[in-house]
Amino acid sequence: MPPVDTPVQQDLHALYRNHHGWLYGWLRRKLDNAADAADLAQDTFVRILGKPQPCEIREPRAFLVTVAGGLVANHWRRQALEQAYLEALAAQPEPVAPSLETRQLILATLEEISRCLDGLPARVREIFLLSQLDGLTYPQIAVRLGLSVNVVQKAMTRAVASCYRAMYA
Repeated sequence: MPPVDTPVQQDLHALYRNHHGWLYGWLRRKLDNAADAADLAQDTFVRILGKPQPCEIREPRAFLVTVAGGLVANHWRRQALEQAYLEALAAQPEPVAPSLETRQLILATLEEISRCLDGLPARVREIFLLSQLDGLTYPQIAVRLGLSVNVVQKAMTRAVASCYRAMYA
């Protein structure tokens, strides 16, 4: 023998049966999205079922619009928050820490450069590193170290030649 519905359950079944299609159409026009409209139509009835004290509904469509309207407002607020979060993520700089593979390549390259510069005078190594690692121009290096541009050029020539010999000799 099937269970007998209470009068409240019968009223809720009738509300769903008589107004679900209309509510879905209203939500679809409001949201311009069939999937979201279907979800919010169901959520509207779930919200009504969750009320502790069912009330007498005199104007079912007005009642449904009131409940669904609150859900629509929450939906739009959530979408705005998600969009703001995605924009904030997009505005973040690229991660500062290089990957493990990149770090190993950098360390290997630095070790190779160190080997290339071994045996050179300290001033020549410093000029080379200021140029290649710090990105300073020859005139900037000359000013920083109190040298002439010609001395910086000769030191760079010597450092590059040493690297070339270490790599290709």
